[in-house]
Amino acid sequence: MKSKPSHLKDLDYSVVQQCMHCGLCLPTCPTYDATKLERNSPRGRIALMRAIADERLEPTKAFADEMYFCLGCLACMTACPAGVNYAELFEHARAEAEQSGVLRSPKRTLIRAFTLRWLFGDLNRLRLLGSAMRLWQQTGAQALLRQSGVLRLLPRRLRELEAMTPVVEDSFSSDLIEPVTPATERRRFRVALLTGCAQDLTFATVNRDTAEVLARNGCEVITPAEQSCCGSLHAHNGEWELAQALARRNIDQFPPAEFDAIITNAGGCGSHLKHYAKLLADDPRYLARAHAWDAKVKDIHEWLGQIGIVAPSAAQPEQVVTYHESCHLCHGQKITVQPRQLLKAIPKLKLVELFESSWCCGSAGIYNLTQPEMANQLLERKMDHIIATKAQVVATGNPGCLLQLINGCQARGVNLRVAHPITLLAEAYRR
Repeated sequence: MKSKPSHLKDLDYSVVQQCMHCGLCLPTCPTYDATKLERNSPRGRIALMRAIADERLEPTKAFADEMYFCLGCLACMTACPAGVNYAELFEHARAEAEQSGVLRSPKRTLIRAFTLRWLFGDLNRLRLLGSAMRLWQQTGAQALLRQSGVLRLLPRRLRELEAMTPVVEDSFSSDLIEPVTPATERRRFRVALLTGCAQDLTFATVNRDTAEVLARNGCEVITPAEQSCCGSLHAHNGEWELAQALARRNIDQFPPAEFDAIITNAGGCGSHLKHYAKLLADDPRYLARAHAWDAKVKDIHEWLGQIGIVAPSAAQPEQVVTYHESCHLCHGQKITVQPRQLLKAIPKLKLVELFESSWCCGSAGIYNLTQPEMANQLLERKMDHIIATKAQVVATGNPGCLLQLINGCQARGVNLRVAHPITLLAEAYRR
């Protein structure tokens, strides 16, 4: 009798067995570094995955909890001499955990249905929530609630979550960016700009800055007002079919043959967006277009490094900047040099290297919400290193990292600006 479908048992076995158990990944893994437990390491997690693939182990709650304790930072992939595709294993392992139902509960099912299926299934709903949050914040209701002392009556975890509520910007991306932004001078390229989910609510100005910088560098920028989630949130949380549906939707909206590049400015989204062909490997209708899509998706730093940056004028104020690397930009996309090149192209900007710049800050998608203790440990470690640089600005290329570092600065009472590198370049152009 044929066994029921399984993400790990049905996965190409060469991916599962690639780990040599050499242990070179261990010093790079934040969770193993914190606990020194083998099960909390990439090697230990892969051993669990292989046991399920070999049918020596059935998915259990302990297995599922371990997969969600992993940050998915992919630092192990940078360290691995065998080229183990941990990103693929990680996503299939979480999908296996969800498929097995070992974590299922009425509360968890409701939360996932509301967030992953309803809220992020249609970004108009997310904007509706964003508009309500903006009203709550700008009318002073949030400040009044915080000053009233009522929050002290709530459980500690709810107080922590309320304190992490991001500030919704005054406008969404579609209010700031025209559907077509012409190149400032001679048009050399035609590109699409992806405006994202959380990015659209909390960092819409970063999207505007991205469109402006692209136009300055000879790109005609196509930015539809209505866009969809890239699906990374779903793929990283075991919702494989939803991630596939969103991939198809994006390919339909942005036919890769029509653009020289499809631009993303979010490190975490970009790492997922470049692997639609893997996601849609069993879909003959979309596979060829998915391969073309993967080839066209470019991180903004990567694209500007490829086409060359028009240098801003020298009339700039002096500023000291340090750079924190988004895990999925650095380890997932292997983009480390280009952001630094961009920052160094800004006159009078002094770049100070950050110790452990590629060590995770603890954001990791929604990890800081689901695993607050470990996330806070990582944030404290990151903030210690940032403060030691004595920089005025810390730059990072991912909305989750931006929010995490903003929260870290607020918790420490540090007067430090947190900004996307593209914003610093856009400001230099405007001057």
